[in-house]
Amino acid sequence: MASPVSVIVVGAGSRGETYSQFARIHPDRMKVVGVADPRKFACKKLQQQHNIAEENIFEDWHVILEREKFADCVLVCTPDRLHKAPAVAFARKGYHVLLEKPMATTVEDCTEIVAACTEGGVMLTVCHVLRYDPIIHKIKELIDGGAIGDVVHIQHLEPVGWYHFAHSFVRGNWRNEAESSFALLAKSCHDIDLIHHWAGGRRCVKVSSFGALSHFRKENKPAGAANRCLACPVEGNCAYSAKKIYLDAVKQGHVGWPISVICPTSLPDIESVTEALRTGPYGRCVYDCDNDVCTNQVVNMEFEGGLTAAFTMVAFTESICQRKTTIYGSKGELSCDGHEIHVFDFLTRRATKHTVSNTTPEAFSMSGHGGADFKLMEAFISAVANNDPSMIRSGPEETLRSHLLVFEAERSRQESRVVDCSAHRPPPGVGIKPRPANQT
Repeated sequence: MASPVSVIVVGAGSRGETYSQFARIHPDRMKVVGVADPRKFACKKLQQQHNIAEENIFEDWHVILEREKFADCVLVCTPDRLHKAPAVAFARKGYHVLLEKPMATTVEDCTEIVAACTEGGVMLTVCHVLRYDPIIHKIKELIDGGAIGDVVHIQHLEPVGWYHFAHSFVRGNWRNEAESSFALLAKSCHDIDLIHHWAGGRRCVKVSSFGALSHFRKENKPAGAANRCLACPVEGNCAYSAKKIYLDAVKQGHVGWPISVICPTSLPDIESVTEALRTGPYGRCVYDCDNDVCTNQVVNMEFEGGLTAAFTMVAFTESICQRKTTIYGSKGELSCDGHEIHVFDFLTRRATKHTVSNTTPEAFSMSGHGGADFKLMEAFISAVANNDPSMIRSGPEETLRSHLLVFEAERSRQESRVVDCSAHRPPPGVGIKPRPANQT
């Protein structure tokens, strides 16, 4: 029997821990042999889960590169702006790379990552996990099989969710462009990638985009509100109260995401969550944070052959990331609500429902992507074990092209104009110093 694929986790946060769970489900196929993270608690947690040798626990991933190569691949799950350096360095050392999305926060860094992996002869899997969602995969199969004829228009919505947006993009790690990236890249590069994927290789020729930071602004802070929810006299009337989102949830026994994120140095319980809300970023008033990313954005695209696409991202929704898609073709219409697919045939005037089986191990069932995280890891580990990059649905070149489209869309928003994608490469600096999100 072949040895399991050996993995080093660089960045032991929520995503790094989730992806590493594949080893606990399939120890015969994957083994976590090292972890690097400056947070001792995060390292210790993964060390205990995977029985990692003490000499393979690192606060700084650079130290790993000073040693002889001791694993097959690396999972790069660092913060967005810290993706490029480890991805390039490990690729040059001969490690296959699984890289959390987005690839990086500038065009230049994304391009350098792809070049390093190509030159190093290693596989690169970018975590566009929705590509591995069985129902998304079924949509692609139906399109390619001619179920709706030629694709003419794609309409796609990402409802981020009111408390999800407040958690991640107002109080959390992706709230500020200077510290992370713009919202379209951080949250919706998934979706632009899917549209690019469904377009079937047709090149985008024009893109326009509009967006703004709405509601989560200082001028909307209620009268009498405090800077922190725990000490706020009007907190009871606020939908975004941190007490409601975090503390009430942990009192009911919920300690998974997003509760698990707010206690980076301890396990979440009433005491640790209370302390985190009293002193940490997740206890701040949503109207008094340093957030500047868009809460709502639209992207319009024209592809070769006249195919058009319209994408909407909006924070203020009941649904949490439950995408809705309608694809209009010359012979029929396909719609998907995230659970099932309906295809209406113009010739027969009949509608057909398509469902998919999605048995996901419990460790992955609450990861927020409908079990696609598990499918992603299964594909990556299989690709490495069999030395077969064709098993990867989100490889380097296509992922780079869809990322370039995201940068072009954001340039359109910043400059308030339609962008010609002929060169398909925005100027240096896009994504580094964008115009504030509350200007359109």
